[in-house]
Amino acid sequence: MSTTLARPRDGLVDRYRAYLIAARRRSPLTAEVYLREADNLCAWLSGLGLSPESCSAADLLAFLVHRQTSFVGLSPAGAEGEDGPGLSHKTMARVISSVHSFYKFLRLEGYREDDPSALIETPKQERKLPDVLAPEEVDRFLGAIDASTPNGLRDRALFELIYSCGLRVSEAATLGFDGLFLEEKVIRVVGKRRKERIIPFGDAAATWLKAYLSEARPLLAKESRSDRVFLNRAGKGISRKGIWKRFDLIRQHAGVEAKVHTFRHSFATHLLAGGADLRTVQELLGHTDISTTQIYTHIEPETLSEYHGDFFPRK
Repeated sequence: MSTTLARPRDGLVDRYRAYLIAARRRSPLTAEVYLREADNLCAWLSGLGLSPESCSAADLLAFLVHRQTSFVGLSPAGAEGEDGPGLSHKTMARVISSVHSFYKFLRLEGYREDDPSALIETPKQERKLPDVLAPEEVDRFLGAIDASTPNGLRDRALFELIYSCGLRVSEAATLGFDGLFLEEKVIRVVGKRRKERIIPFGDAAATWLKAYLSEARPLLAKESRSDRVFLNRAGKGISRKGIWKRFDLIRQHAGVEAKVHTFRHSFATHLLAGGADLRTVQELLGHTDISTTQIYTHIEPETLSEYHGDFFPRK
């Protein structure tokens, strides 16, 4: 083939992104991860005088060894869930999946006739039980928020909603007014693979949202006309990193060991402990495969017995 492929961001990035989002139905965030890994691969191969068109399966294996022991392509420091020295089993599985995706795309576009990545198996991911907070710990965290300031009132409404709906951080950060139905006490979010779902929230979240929208958001908005529900002090939509930072400060003050995603795990576990059926929780979480939701049924019964409330404790 005569076509020469440099790094994806020198030419193929738009087509690869379109392929990931339109054909593979990946979310924009997942697409960026895949694009970054393809970029890492091309840069590494270029340093050896190779290209994605000419490399072998052995070259790809060498890249994966390099990737596993390096910090290439990691997100900015402070992002929740990033690995320390040496990538985790889960992250390496994601890297390998990205390589498979890239080569499938290259074959479809005619850059290669074969797929050297086909010889590389994606490792089975470790089945780790999620970290879960007891309802009392959730109460302690939420109660530690100083709601006397605009930022504090926003934080209380934000984390009440994340817990009440089992939201991912990205879903909370991007929530717009077109997806908030305050009187009906439901929100509409678009999750992974652009899967839309409608989620109800409880009275506690509704009360704090109303207070935030009437008292704090106008002060944060200033001259901004952002359609995002949750704003930062500059009047722009709060970022995922901003949410992680605020959560960490609050949980230290509350003496709680958790991450923002722990609220999502806790939401699911508390629902199941209260009597909700697995299919309902699957729909609320937006899981495509119910086996992903079933991990919450593997938590020790002794732990589940500590959770209280009818389906959900914060009415």
